[in-house]
Amino acid sequence: MKSVGWLGNRQRNRMEKDTQEIRRVQEETLLRRLRKHSDTVYGKLYDFSSIKDTETFKQRHPVTNYDHYEKFVDRVAKGEQKVLISESPLILAMTSGTSGSSRMLLSTKDTNTDFFLQGVTVCLDVMRRAFPATECLQKTLKLFYSPLIRQSEAGIPIGPNSSTPASSRHMLHLYTTPALVYQVPYERDALYLHLLFGLKDRNLGMLESNFCSTIFYAFRALEEHWRDLVMDVEVGMISSALNLEADVRCALEKLMKPDPERAAELTAQFEEGFEGIALRLWPQLHLVLAVDSGSNQIYGEMLRQHYCKDVPFYSPFYAATEGLIGVNLWPLQERRQYLLCPRSMFCEFIPEEDLESDQPKTLLMEQLKEGHSYELLVTNASGLFRYRIGDIVKVVGFHNQCPKVEFQYRRGQMLNVRGEKVSESLFLGALKRAVMQWPGARLIDYSCVESGILGNASGIAQPHYLVFVELKGLRNLSEEQRYKLDQSLQEDSSIYKSYRIKGSIGPMRVQLVRNGTFKELKDHMMAFSSVSSNTFKMQRVIRRKEFADFLLQRAL
Repeated sequence: MKSVGWLGNRQRNRMEKDTQEIRRVQEETLLRRLRKHSDTVYGKLYDFSSIKDTETFKQRHPVTNYDHYEKFVDRVAKGEQKVLISESPLILAMTSGTSGSSRMLLSTKDTNTDFFLQGVTVCLDVMRRAFPATECLQKTLKLFYSPLIRQSEAGIPIGPNSSTPASSRHMLHLYTTPALVYQVPYERDALYLHLLFGLKDRNLGMLESNFCSTIFYAFRALEEHWRDLVMDVEVGMISSALNLEADVRCALEKLMKPDPERAAELTAQFEEGFEGIALRLWPQLHLVLAVDSGSNQIYGEMLRQHYCKDVPFYSPFYAATEGLIGVNLWPLQERRQYLLCPRSMFCEFIPEEDLESDQPKTLLMEQLKEGHSYELLVTNASGLFRYRIGDIVKVVGFHNQCPKVEFQYRRGQMLNVRGEKVSESLFLGALKRAVMQWPGARLIDYSCVESGILGNASGIAQPHYLVFVELKGLRNLSEEQRYKLDQSLQEDSSIYKSYRIKGSIGPMRVQLVRNGTFKELKDHMMAFSSVSSNTFKMQRVIRRKEFADFLLQRAL
């Protein structure tokens, strides 16, 4: 940790210098990528070797989306060399599929190196400064599930772009979870074991996962299974209900020993209830380390308000399967802002008003304006050039010359039955205000469906939204209460309000769903894709009829 901390401090100082010459550094990053891949089929197609500056690149190469690369990725998957990138990919990385079907991208050594040097080490340096107690020699409960990896025709691994903690024996010393658990194939069993070994350690220092949703659902599982877990702690065994290989069970049980004292302590805390349970189970807990922006915002808020009261949170990265995009240098700020990493990707930006254009004019980092929103384009280390990743970000300031951004929404996750374009962030704000007017209700999860997806089952002639909401503390809503959400959205969106007044958009239908529905939906969605639980993001706008029907069948 001291070595990584020293490296992080060095990388942070380099990043500081880079932010003072952003145009030069970005052009260097671009030209380095083009030179490396100039001898590929793709590099020769666009004559990368003759490109000497940013403007020539923008003139010669079109703005692209995934369709542009699909045939090239297929050739790589079949084993052809030097198609998009100069080396063989480490993995064919599957995207999370938040705003559509999952896509297969290439992941290279450079992608991982950039993520570690410009992301992990820098954020560890930031964390050490902001939360000095994290330097104590305490273990971390790291929630991670073994992803399903398959092979392409050429034997290249296909799966999520996330390495297991067990891949480094040095890393394992940090975690309460034994290495074998990271190889357990069933998420339900792996989660139980994560919780079991975490509960055994009274001096736990940190909770960590890629996303806050994983930690939130771990606490819900803890609420459901705490009696079984406490029994295992007390007797020093592992529940027979878990589907484990005999040798795995035997090896894990060797690490257990009866601990009736800890079991009694845990029982007393669980019987008091689950509000603020994290600090009562682990009095030395210093931090929750997980992304809590974007679609994970509601999970972060629920954890802070209920299970993890009074525990600081740090949302370190803004990243995607395409690579590292930004780092959070301001962990104590409530609003999550990320500094765009100058050397990770070459970035361009489409102004929000030009999103519908196929070949829009783009801006560079130094041309952006504070308070404006843009779609992000990237040229990365693994064969994507001027690629629309679909994220809309808002520039909230500058650090020297480098933009600080807040994630706003995914382009494909927008409600749009009449051209009104209601974004995820806008809708969530309206939903949270409506829930505050429903006495005793606490928001657990939600998704929206445009009525056209369900056809006649939607029940109203005009196009409208169906909103499926899972609540705690309330099982029924009056029509007046349900209408509060429609009113809230009208207050926030003048365009939506005008369509409602004209009658061209019908009243919103709010459907409460039974407890646990969204956990079931997550499992159902994952069964239809190659997405790992570590990278899964709940779709806030459902586009597939089978998922909409799934929710409709679970409406109260």
